[in-house]
Amino acid sequence: MSGHTRTLSELRRADEPAFGGKSAGLGELLSAGLRVPAGFALACSAYRLARRDPPMPELVREEITRRYAELGETAGVPSPPVAVRSSAVGEDSAQATFAGQQESVLWVCGADAVCDAVRTCWASLHSPTAVAYRARLGSPHGDPTIGVTVQSMVEATVAGVLFTCNPLSGDPSVVAINASWGLGVAVAGGEVTPDDYLVSKVTGEVLRERLGTKAVEHVRDPSGAGTARLEVAPERRSARALDEAAIAELVDIARAIERHFGAPQDVEWAIGADGLFVLQSRPVTALPEHRRPAEPASALSLVMKTFGARK
Repeated sequence: MSGHTRTLSELRRADEPAFGGKSAGLGELLSAGLRVPAGFALACSAYRLARRDPPMPELVREEITRRYAELGETAGVPSPPVAVRSSAVGEDSAQATFAGQQESVLWVCGADAVCDAVRTCWASLHSPTAVAYRARLGSPHGDPTIGVTVQSMVEATVAGVLFTCNPLSGDPSVVAINASWGLGVAVAGGEVTPDDYLVSKVTGEVLRERLGTKAVEHVRDPSGAGTARLEVAPERRSARALDEAAIAELVDIARAIERHFGAPQDVEWAIGADGLFVLQSRPVTALPEHRRPAEPASALSLVMKTFGARK
């Protein structure tokens, strides 16, 4: 291979300049023993090469196709569904999250479609929202660059986010969890009022539970590629999305991730037929001092207020 890709398990924090924040973070999660969907990372060097040889250099296309075929062999599926996600340099850091500023394409099937999705991620580096976000932060990356993460798709029945602290008060003794039906898109995009749990990190006791009205969900499109937005049946909308065992597992995961990174984390997760997977972890930015009193509030409110819709 030409060296533009690596498996996620090969990456560590030090690889962020070459592969972007998301891919490097996933490599760290794998090194910590967390369940992360299998996949590979496309280096920023591929994007820089494509800028000189658009739209997709043949050697990059061949490498993506080979890695995708390997993923299919491992999964036992010729054209496995994958998530293709942007992994920009400088994102998911303690200073800036870049959540929602670059593109993600879900339920992508076939090598040609994966290459098209990679190009979509590359193009999103220069979208108006991403450019404005970098300008607002005064980003030091004058010539921004981007990698791409390609992972096996989790057909989530429930998904959401968690914070390894109370994101509004800074209380480090609790885990804040949001959960809703289907893929995490509905939670990240603010399309639903998710279930909201505040759980003691020490004892595992659920300190607060608020069941939301989860009126829509994103699932695999019946065609087999892409996603569909469906209305949730009325009887499921206010039903509890997580049982006690799932909450306990999420708290265990929160402890392990925070211990590994040594700082409060904002974590995306999904539960499918094969169990619970961690999809991403990033530092919590703009965390207030714990000593400032505050009413515990929804983790989603912080996501929407501070970060905006994420991808």
